[in-house]
Amino acid sequence: MNLWLEMELDLIDLLVKVLLPLAMTFGIASFVGLERQNVGKAAGLSAHVLVAMGAAGIAVMQRLMFEYQILLQGGGLLIDPEQQRIIAQVITGIGFIGAGVIIKDPSNVVKGITTAATLWFVAMIGLILGSGYILIGTILGIFIMVFIAIRDLSRGFNPLRGKPFQKPKKPKESQE
Repeated sequence: MNLWLEMELDLIDLLVKVLLPLAMTFGIASFVGLERQNVGKAAGLSAHVLVAMGAAGIAVMQRLMFEYQILLQGGGLLIDPEQQRIIAQVITGIGFIGAGVIIKDPSNVVKGITTAATLWFVAMIGLILGSGYILIGTILGIFIMVFIAIRDLSRGFNPLRGKPFQKPKKPKESQE
């Protein structure tokens, strides 16, 4: 059975339920990822976009599965609600990805917490938007983008531009 044909999604449904959440997720994750990349962190643009879009895709799929199951139930068929537990697995998986960017250096300083948090956050934005909560996702997306912009600009760094290229310094020759 083809889900698209069974549900008879029209163009408006396709735009609102699939393309709008994915486009918004892409934009928010791109901003956050670009900032992380420009700051020189382990997870940059690609990682943030991939994590967020994967989460949004799962949420859109689960939403459409739920609507399809309601349609089947209305037709008198029994449905298996266990299929609705997919999003919980995304949350667990993001924890493993976030743990991969957290390191402790030789001086016992933990690094990567903020990058792990931004990966988690864009994944949650993807889940929220993909689940159809456009207003909440938009508010959270604007919040994170404004927060990052204010934080970086107050530090004298433009979050949308990388650090200027600097030539490597030559080691000083010792004068003996």
